[in-house]
Amino acid sequence: MTISEQDAVVAEDYVGYAEVRRNIRRLLEEYPGAAAHPVPACPEWTVRDLLAHLVEIAERVLARFGAAVPPARGKLRLGELLDRWDTLGAGIEPLLESAGGQRGDVLVTDAFTHELDLRYALGLDFPVEHVAWVASFEVLVRGFSGSIVERGLPALRIRTPGGGAWLAGAGPAGATLTARPDVLYRSLAGRRSLDQISALTWSADPGPWLPAFAWGPFRPPMAPVEMSHRRPAA
Repeated sequence: MTISEQDAVVAEDYVGYAEVRRNIRRLLEEYPGAAAHPVPACPEWTVRDLLAHLVEIAERVLARFGAAVPPARGKLRLGELLDRWDTLGAGIEPLLESAGGQRGDVLVTDAFTHELDLRYALGLDFPVEHVAWVASFEVLVRGFSGSIVERGLPALRIRTPGGGAWLAGAGPAGATLTARPDVLYRSLAGRRSLDQISALTWSADPGPWLPAFAWGPFRPPMAPVEMSHRRPAA
């Protein structure tokens, strides 16, 4: 299963963020023993570390809005982290809504990307539909476009078998990259190795564009990290 492009719309950021929070809570309640399970896409992290990161980012965002951040006590367990994220999210989401609904796209992209990291770590399929998908993918394309321009490369057209198309970079496209939406997302978010990216369907030699997949916080792994996985005990 892959993320659906059918009737895809750009959801407002507070809607996408809330959906990610609910999904991650549901997943971790289904797999309560997964706290120490490794996350292949983030080799130094366990599942608990991933959730702690999301909570820390939420604390920063709430503070940036000038709102009070509820104090935390010591190192929280998985369930306590989920509860804290819910509390923080209940403060963040109305602020995002009142700010116009499109000021938290990077926040949503980070959260959605880590939801996908978690799903892979748990041995689960990517969601068939997700309200955060379109906005998050467009953030990645925007960052990737900047990387292409900075390197003086021709633009790259990105396509999916379902008919989706984006232009990364400026000017006429020098090549076209075609892959499933979930594979494209993971490639742009530093979750696929350069060998994996090269093996996708390209209309020309991918070599010139490969360096551009290292941009912002993202760096392709030296070796594939998302090929096989072991589902942890529920």
